[in-house]
Amino acid sequence: MAGRHKNRTFRIVTVLILLGIGALLFFILNLCIGSVHITLRELTGQEGSEMVRKILWDIRLPRAAAVLILGGALSLAGYLLQTFFNNPIAGPFVLGISSGAKMAVALVMVFLMGRGVRVSSAAMILSAFFGAMLSMGFVLLMSRKVNNMSMLVVSGVMIGYICSAITELVVTFAEDADIVNLHNWSRGSFSGMTWENVEVMAAVVSVTALLVFLMSKPLAAYMLGDAYAKSVGVNIRLLRVCIVLFSSILSACIVAFAGPISFVGIAAPHLVKKLLHTAEPIFMVPACFLGGSVFCLFCDLLAKTMLAPTELSISTVTAIFGAPVVLWVMVSRRKESHA
Repeated sequence: MAGRHKNRTFRIVTVLILLGIGALLFFILNLCIGSVHITLRELTGQEGSEMVRKILWDIRLPRAAAVLILGGALSLAGYLLQTFFNNPIAGPFVLGISSGAKMAVALVMVFLMGRGVRVSSAAMILSAFFGAMLSMGFVLLMSRKVNNMSMLVVSGVMIGYICSAITELVVTFAEDADIVNLHNWSRGSFSGMTWENVEVMAAVVSVTALLVFLMSKPLAAYMLGDAYAKSVGVNIRLLRVCIVLFSSILSACIVAFAGPISFVGIAAPHLVKKLLHTAEPIFMVPACFLGGSVFCLFCDLLAKTMLAPTELSISTVTAIFGAPVVLWVMVSRRKESHA
């Protein structure tokens, strides 16, 4: 028994270290690879022109930092939603929460930018949070009406379609050139990140992620059923409110800065769980964050380089790698149910 526990601990620590190394490796690759190749000596400041330093500091560093932060946030939001609904394919994109946030941000940007008002990072997050909560409200309402897992997902997809249709309608009738550029954002992209964006998202995501980690024990009890959680003193209603609130904040932060990004919130938690061989929140929360960061850094690197100089939408690349994971999860669940 002691040997098994020791092996389990070793596995968890190894996975966390490997995910950390992977995140660091892809972070460095994102800084070096691009239209202008940057060597490690230039990266460390031993060599390099003023132009290289400017590319690094003004373009690549804030973008890579944003991918690291938002990728982790997206994976964590997916893990919270999967835990809340006890649904393996629940995620911000699938349940329409990202689309609701996208709709609210688009409406605010069109309304304010059309009047020459600059939209701040805080305003974008608040509007995205409102949209995310609106969509989440509809999903929660549907979850009370339908007991079938697949019907809940279909309901979320329908909510997403409605929100996306409203967004497209608003953007289509916008005349200003800057507003029409919302099309690129609405497809998901990490380009154009600034240090101001990174500071705001780092503050919001780090505080939220810490609060989620502090919820690890109540989450572990909640995963064993309501009756057990109540027996050990967990306030079920408060915990559910916190899960909804934190997953909406994380989803809002992602959409506000990068637009809706598909499949990361579903795929990353399942891949991490498979690596860890445990679903305990105290290990899953940090591993999910690191796993989401690695997944997004890898996909963003491909999005920039696959068809260079043309840049692909990040959602296109995440769908290529994330969709097969979702299919694998659905097939494996079906096999388990028949076993």
